[in-house]
Parts: sequence; C-alpha cells; structure tokens
Amino acid sequence: MPEAAYDEIADWYETEFTAGQRYGAAHADPLGLDALIRDLLGAGSGPCLEIGCGTGVHAGRVRDLGWTPVGVDLSGGMLRHARGRLPVARADAARLPVRDASVSAVLSVMVHTDMPDYSAVVREAARVLRPGGALTHIGVHPCFCGAFADRRDAEAVVIRPGYRESHWSRESWTDQGVRDKVGASHLPLPALLGAFTAAGLVLDRFAEGGGPTPVVFGLRAVRPADGAVARP
Repeated sequence: MPEAAYDEIADWYETEFTAGQRYGAAHADPLGLDALIRDLLGAGSGPCLEIGCGTGVHAGRVRDLGWTPVGVDLSGGMLRHARGRLPVARADAARLPVRDASVSAVLSVMVHTDMPDYSAVVREAARVLRPGGALTHIGVHPCFCGAFADRRDAEAVVIRPGYRESHWSRESWTDQGVRDKVGASHLPLPALLGAFTAAGLVLDRFAEGGGPTPVVFGLRAVRPADGAVARP
C-alpha cells in the first residue's frame, strides 16, 4: 500500500487546521460545504462511502442527511482521529475494499488534489455504485486554486500561468494550509470533468462555494440505470 503523506501532519490537521471547521461549531463553514453537500449529495438512506475521509470531519453533515457515513483513507494517522466519528477502513482509494454495485452514494470532499491518479479513484467509485447511484465530488476549484493562484488578497486573486498543465507542487501562497506540507496535484477543469465521463458516469449537477472568487467546485455524477461503467 502506498505511503500516506498525511500521517506526519494528522495531529496538526485535527487539533489546528480543522479545529474551527467542524460541523456544528460556530462559523465552521467558510467554504460553504454544508450547502454543497446538502445540494449535491442530498437526503438519503443507507451507507454513504466517503473516499479520503481523513479525520471524519464531514461525517456529521452526512449523517444529518439520513445517510450512514462509512469512510476509507490511506492515512492511519488520520483514521486514528476518525474512528470516533464513523466506521472506517484503511485503503487506497484507487483499490476500494468494496463490492461491485453495492452502495448508493459515494462522497469525495476536498481530497482530489491529494490523489495522484484521481481518474482511477473515480473509476473505482463508479464500480462500487449501484445503478442510479451518485458520486458527489467537492474539491478545491481547479480554475482559482493551485500553485498558479495567489489568494493573499481574496478580493483580487492573481492567476499566473500554470493552470493548463496537470502537475504536483508544494508551492502555496500561505504556510497555514496543507499544500505546503504534503503537496497537491492539479487537474485543469476539462481533465477533471473528463475523469467522470471516462468512467461512464453521467454529469448531473454543478455548484461552487466560497468567495468572492470561488474556492470550491462541486459536481454530482450518476451511474447510468443500465449499470454500464468503464473498466480499467
């Protein structure tokens, strides 16, 4: 199993980075994740598999919509904090320990830049979805976040050359975030959307969050009712 970069920062992530962002805390949703999850995932029942669940910070949001959150993550350090919030398993998101066509909902929140081959992750999500089930993707906005984006002034985000190329980088406008510590992969918008269509999923809805320049981009993609999905 690949090494998990987040093992080294798991305690910092739990006690400092997300301490003020947890569901139910005052002013805990600066990126508008509550609204995005409500809109794109929506109400339902049964298991909702969160890939890259980290410390389980979104489990309360999922549970309040009627779903039963279940998580997978590569980082044992992150899962150590998640176990009190939802059932979890340590696994590579590109090799999910889940049966074909066994869940109605898959959720990916703010993690696609942590995954070097997100297309493979989307294919796995499509595999485990039941026909008619949906994958909800919510991640940093590919157009306005990345090593090419200087966000020190939220009112005037500066976009430098570099958006069009897929790449991995530790470059960041701040030392208070995650990218400068573990790095991040970037996919331009066409490549990101193409990962879903290539997996055989049907793009259903889109949304943005944060502002004034969007920080987050989300979408809902559905496995066709005939059950056809792409295979590796």
